[in-house]
Amino acid sequence: MRNFPLRYLTFMIVATMFALSLVLALMGYSDWWLAVISGALTAVGMADMMQTRRSILRNYPILAHFRFFFESIRPEIRQYFLEDETSANPFSRAQRSIVYQRAKQQLDKRAFGTQLDVYQTGYEWINHSIVPAKLESHDFRITVGATRAQPYSASVFNISAMSFGALSANAIRALNQGAQRGRFMHDTGEGSISRYHRPDDPNDAGGDLMWEIGSGYFGCRNPDGSFSAERFTANATLPQVKMIEVKLSQGAKPGHGGVLPGAKVTAEIAAARGVVAGVDCVSPASHSAFDTPIGLLRFVDNLRTLSGGKPTGFKLAMGHPWEFFGIAKAMLETGITPDFIVVDGGEGGTGAAPVEFTDHVGAPLQEALLLVHNTLVGIGLRDQVKIGASGKIVTAFDIARTLALGADWCNSARGFMFALGCIQSHSCHTGKCPTGVTTQDPLRQRALVIPDKAERVSHFHQNTLKALAELISAAGLSHPSQLKPHHLVRRVSQEQVKLAATLLTYLESGQLLDSAQLAQLPAVFGKYWPIARAESFHPIL
Repeated sequence: MRNFPLRYLTFMIVATMFALSLVLALMGYSDWWLAVISGALTAVGMADMMQTRRSILRNYPILAHFRFFFESIRPEIRQYFLEDETSANPFSRAQRSIVYQRAKQQLDKRAFGTQLDVYQTGYEWINHSIVPAKLESHDFRITVGATRAQPYSASVFNISAMSFGALSANAIRALNQGAQRGRFMHDTGEGSISRYHRPDDPNDAGGDLMWEIGSGYFGCRNPDGSFSAERFTANATLPQVKMIEVKLSQGAKPGHGGVLPGAKVTAEIAAARGVVAGVDCVSPASHSAFDTPIGLLRFVDNLRTLSGGKPTGFKLAMGHPWEFFGIAKAMLETGITPDFIVVDGGEGGTGAAPVEFTDHVGAPLQEALLLVHNTLVGIGLRDQVKIGASGKIVTAFDIARTLALGADWCNSARGFMFALGCIQSHSCHTGKCPTGVTTQDPLRQRALVIPDKAERVSHFHQNTLKALAELISAAGLSHPSQLKPHHLVRRVSQEQVKLAATLLTYLESGQLLDSAQLAQLPAVFGKYWPIARAESFHPIL
């Protein structure tokens, strides 16, 4: 309750003015206009707190209207004095607007041509066909773990990993209910499966879950922090859990562990993670269940068995290439393949991290994705392993570009946060999120009304896939899986453009296994593939 006076200060002042002016009017004073104005503002404040459409108004009655006013005139201010519409920091106003519009079922079209400089270096586009395809549906899906006991038909667009604790209870509920409505996947994040990921009604299946297992083994750990097969099985066999993901690293802070201070480890968070409430919750920088590439694959295979044959894989942000090459060699040596690999771009994410890690650690998504894709193609295993990708993906073009560069499906974290009402206030780690998305403060998160936001999550997903269908159709294709690098064009200088197929080379199947061809491949393969080892993450020096 400590935040109540500050957050509702404006409303309290206005209400006090109204009460005082009313008393003065009754006593014969003539300042009746003060009573009318303050009374009207009081009514506005009460309406703000009672409405369910806008979170920020519920948390900041009356005052938030000033934000909307300045937001409405911001284009003029920015156009003449500040920044343009497309300046990303880290997401531009144009990117956020398209999410808000699609989530709210508002008009998402633009007039008067592109605001992008189509002649700047790095500009990208998709070539269209003179004979567009006719598509029957925008519900694009791919099958993960087709040969397993419980394969999963996944949407090509899903909710990326965000834990309960990082997000509020209301945000988790809204995301999961939105995923259920749209029949797409909700990644739990390493904070495990909380009661907010589960439906209140036992007869309700709930939204499909990808259960992420991090180095803290939350939800499947022994008291000493080691992995517990028994506790893992209890959660992994839940019908709502569709896939299992081992997190090696994340784009926000790859190679960096984390500590949730004991003061923030509430009883609910402790219950979800299997830790002690009020005690520091440590997420180590590396796993204790394995320490070699072969060990990783055996761990993945064990989880797949314990889950009853559900698709199982791992997520990583790309670091030393030879470490991933070691995993690839371990696949060849053991015959164990993950059902999928999720590539997390070093562009960062929802997780708070040191500035140096956010800005300078981890390969960006496009380079990391191409390395993973080409490596799997090069060892002849690409058809056995699906690839997911995440990293600043919010629009249909983002999805199309990522699929063209080798992914099978895309995940988005911040995109779905915008659908929940996030305004990019950069306060995720402070507990003072103004829209109730990333806070455990019960008063602040009350502003996030679950049914309304669940609907917006579902609408954002559906409308983005409809836009993707229009792109695919324009390119003359019938499914996003048909996108290849030659569909994508990038300007590499002011005078020159190159096909992505030329700029971002695809390997041929089995090419990494032919030592005679290594010298002809890009340097990252020719230099690091020979020194990678299946028996260790350390290279041969």
